[in-house]
Amino acid sequence: MDRRRLSTIIVLGTAQTLAWGSTYYLPAVLADEISRDIGISTNLFFGTFSAALIISAVIGPKVGRMIDRAGGNGVLSASSLLFATALVLLSQAHSFLPFAVAWMLLGIGMGLGLYDAAFGALGRLYGKDARGAITGITLLAGFASTVAWPLTAWGAAEIGWRETCLLWAAAHIVIGLPCNFLMLPRPTDLAATLKAVDEPVPFDRTMVLLAIAFSAAWIVTAGMAAHFPRIMEAAGATPTQAIAAGALIGPAQVAARMLEAGPLRRLHPLTSGRLATTTHPVGSAILLSLGGGVAASIFAVLHGMGNGVLTIARGTVPLALYGPKSYGYRLGLLGAPSRFLSAGAPLVFALLIDWLGAGVLLISSALCIAAFVGLWMIPLPAVHASHAD
Repeated sequence: MDRRRLSTIIVLGTAQTLAWGSTYYLPAVLADEISRDIGISTNLFFGTFSAALIISAVIGPKVGRMIDRAGGNGVLSASSLLFATALVLLSQAHSFLPFAVAWMLLGIGMGLGLYDAAFGALGRLYGKDARGAITGITLLAGFASTVAWPLTAWGAAEIGWRETCLLWAAAHIVIGLPCNFLMLPRPTDLAATLKAVDEPVPFDRTMVLLAIAFSAAWIVTAGMAAHFPRIMEAAGATPTQAIAAGALIGPAQVAARMLEAGPLRRLHPLTSGRLATTTHPVGSAILLSLGGGVAASIFAVLHGMGNGVLTIARGTVPLALYGPKSYGYRLGLLGAPSRFLSAGAPLVFALLIDWLGAGVLLISSALCIAAFVGLWMIPLPAVHASHAD
């Protein structure tokens, strides 16, 4: 990998780590404290968060078109400014209305500035050779929760949640904005691209199957992210064992992405994606059969590894099957259903856990199997080129 591409990965990976850690992962640490302070229920907090995710889904295709036209610098830079503005507004919220406005702005920012936009920017820069760069930024941003959760918790305890939000806002101006606007390379072929980017992208059979597969997988991801400790305890783990198991998910995701950058690189991304959908059901079978803390840890590793590769597959499979033309727009179309459905996953999983306990893993495993079937029904190209950089 050449030095310029490595620099791009570090720059965009850093910006993505900041973007995820200070927005999507914020509620896990601050929801209870913010809700108590401004006088709303945690259910209303997460309902507002879900609405923000829906907003990000709605604008996804439009954002993709913008990236196809001009690259990702402007879109990603706008997300940094929106994140900073929204976090400042959130820090000053003393009632529901400004709190809701802040999260609506964060929803727009997430539509402009998370993985789909970053993947689109890389596809715009590197075309079919973007797989390695996509894997690289997910390797770095895979540590977003590992870094952001302790920092946010420390900030809330030491200086208060409002001041912590202000510090995250400052980080977007001091770190995120320069990364996205100044350091991220710009496409060099804008004139040739402008003539073709507005052509329609048909939602053919393969697109439908990809949308189903990614939606099923992301429902599981969202549900597990919200309720992992509770599910582990229902399966026989102690609270301490459940938390310890949860701490393994992040490293497992990163380890799987390292495999994707190494041995799995020789496989077509579709094959990697198929394999990744099987790890959650295997882990669920082990956990439901054995129960307890050790099984919970095994499940966490398998779930994390599958989730780590599936995040990459969401960007690399459409690129490998369709090429770089209208890639950003295609990602927006494919991402919209999964964002819509995953927005409601925390609530649905909460109800299912009350009803089924650890048996909710049967539902999540069925969704992963549905994702596997969807990807399996897409034929591999007869001959595919190496995706080495």
